Amino acid sequence: MSPENNQQTKEVSSFSCNLSALDQEQRKRHDSLARDLFPKHLEIKELPDGYGLRFPNNRLLFIGLSEWITLEQLCCPFLTISLELHRDQGPIWLKATGKDGVKNFLRAELGI
Repeated sequence: MSPENNQQTKEVSSFSCNLSALDQEQRKRHDSLARDLFPKHLEIKELPDGYGLRFPNNRLLFIGLSEWITLEQLCCPFLTISLELHRDQGPIWLKATGKDGVKNFLRAELGI
């Protein structure tokens, strides 16, 4: 393995989800929400310390993303996750950020 690949693996592995933080029903719900919600994103924007995903303004989508965030925080407490609903019926932005190296983790998790 090249030194560059080894460094990237080291950064990704320093952030890992604690799957035992969710019970079986929570894990199923988390996975179901992710499968249903994330394909609806309109844009992915790289941020200095993470990524932002833009979604259409939709009340049920906002509620679903809120539920996903509460579950995600249980298994990935190292992430700072914010959900913004913009004025004048603007888009929903979900932003996931964290310490140095978290972008590699997010790329792997979000398939970027």
